[in-house]
Amino acid sequence: MERKIGVSMKGNKVDQFVLRGTLIITVICLPILILRKKSSIKDWLLAYLFNGITNGIIDNVLASYKILEYPVRHFPNLFRTSLLFDYLVYPTFTIFFNQWTDKDKPKTIVFKLLALTIPANLCEWLIENKTNLVEWNKGWTLRHSFLSSTLKSLMTKSFVVFVRKVSDKQHR
Repeated sequence: MERKIGVSMKGNKVDQFVLRGTLIITVICLPILILRKKSSIKDWLLAYLFNGITNGIIDNVLASYKILEYPVRHFPNLFRTSLLFDYLVYPTFTIFFNQWTDKDKPKTIVFKLLALTIPANLCEWLIENKTNLVEWNKGWTLRHSFLSSTLKSLMTKSFVVFVRKVSDKQHR
């Protein structure tokens, strides 16, 4: 597939379908995930915000060095990164992961994370190869995406667990 160079939100029909479909699915799933376990809503919001903020920082650095580029994206004149992925999709994924592993031991957490990140990264690989939504440059590969998303998810999970333990200790 021939890649379009340049910055625009227009893209082709496949690009638009993927962007719109992902946006719709995420906007539907996000409130359901946040509200489904009401006793832990603070944990889920913390995971969402921590993940979104750190995504924005990390992705901005990668985009600044043109390691990752997003030729077709929302608000291309304002942002070099994928707002949809950084601030909606991946933070929503993180809430699901944190809920799914809420009471699990570390070994089970890693197994479940791999069960989520392997298919997610294969989807990213397909998107990189079949659309104009993301371009990997300067040696960035599927391996880099897999390792970074796995480590980032573990970091977010660890942060949420740490804050929960500190909070529980303060309320004793």
